[in-house]
Amino acid sequence: MSSELPSRLTVLIVDDHFVVRSGLAASLELDEAIEVVGEAERGEEVVDAYRWLQPRVVLMDLQLPGISGSEATAALLAHDPSARVLIFSTFARDDEVQAALDAGALGYLQKSASRDELLAALRQVARGVRSLPPEVARRLAALRLGPAITPREREILALIAGGRANKEIANALGVSEDTVKRHVSHILEKLDVNDRAQATAEAIRRGIVKMPE
Repeated sequence: MSSELPSRLTVLIVDDHFVVRSGLAASLELDEAIEVVGEAERGEEVVDAYRWLQPRVVLMDLQLPGISGSEATAALLAHDPSARVLIFSTFARDDEVQAALDAGALGYLQKSASRDELLAALRQVARGVRSLPPEVARRLAALRLGPAITPREREILALIAGGRANKEIANALGVSEDTVKRHVSHILEKLDVNDRAQATAEAIRRGIVKMPE
């Protein structure tokens, strides 16, 4: 093994798209201080690839065939608690990002980020420092610290997302329409939105309710 390798930032890329992996590897290795030591296309392959290649950072997509990026991260951290994972995904809801961080990932970045942003995030995670875009960090902080959505409010949000009017929600839950209106008012305040449509969009974005079928 070359004596220069330990000083380089070694990366394992986990993504199910060959073109993405190839493009990332070519882009990253334009920087002489970075070496892509391997690639994996499924979450189930991550622990074995990590064990064999020992990368400084695992660059992990969230949407993978089989187990998800979050599940692969949890498995990897169970194998080696010192493993460093940067989630690199096209789009993720806030709850998905939080789940990946809870699983042990040190950072998250969207694939729309610039190459410089990616390099900076990789170096930060390689040092063992959490790396999140400021707007994502703010949203996750609000998700953790903001007023909690109660189970009843979650039920009502799901019915709102399904297009139910207040009277229909009242009938479905066996409560008065005035009670539903009070809950809806509290929901709008907690989500910091102005109307039911915005509440639905925000609840889906946060993962409080699922996208209506």
